[in-house]
Amino acid sequence: MIPAMPATAASSHRRRRASPKARGASAAALRLGRLAAMGVVAAVILFAGVWGSWGTAQQVMLTKGRERGTIAVERCGEDTCWGPYTPVSAGSTARSRVVIEKSVAVRSGGTYAVVVKPDGDEVVRSGPAGVLYAWVPMGGALLLASVVVAGGLGRARWGWVLAGSGAALLTAAFLAV
Repeated sequence: MIPAMPATAASSHRRRRASPKARGASAAALRLGRLAAMGVVAAVILFAGVWGSWGTAQQVMLTKGRERGTIAVERCGEDTCWGPYTPVSAGSTARSRVVIEKSVAVRSGGTYAVVVKPDGDEVVRSGPAGVLYAWVPMGGALLLASVVVAGGLGRARWGWVLAGSGAALLTAAFLAV
């Protein structure tokens, strides 16, 4: 036989329920916190994309006063390629050897339009292909931010817009290079 529990023990196990008004306020606070946190995450991702792209993009897009010309890539090492530089812009001087970063946009034996970085013999690819290639990190950031915006913020249409923009940028860079 099981002894009966005292009446006071049963009442001590009951939980107090919050009023519907209090539950609504806490749910709204959690929703607002989630939206704020996901908004900050999406903004940081997009800022990082711009930051990663701007170092090269400013050289390629803002060419006024910069030395412009072509490089005939002779050889490539692990990380860089090099070759002679032929000037195109006024005031630019020919160089027997300039260095360009080795990437999918540069191959040995090719001739590419370039812009010389200030104070050195390093060049970056210019023209439409150079501009698109410079913004590739931003394209990746747009794709990543689209997931955060659609899933974390619940804005599916904006997520599709960001994803479409990122995919278009990456596809255009792939086709131009």
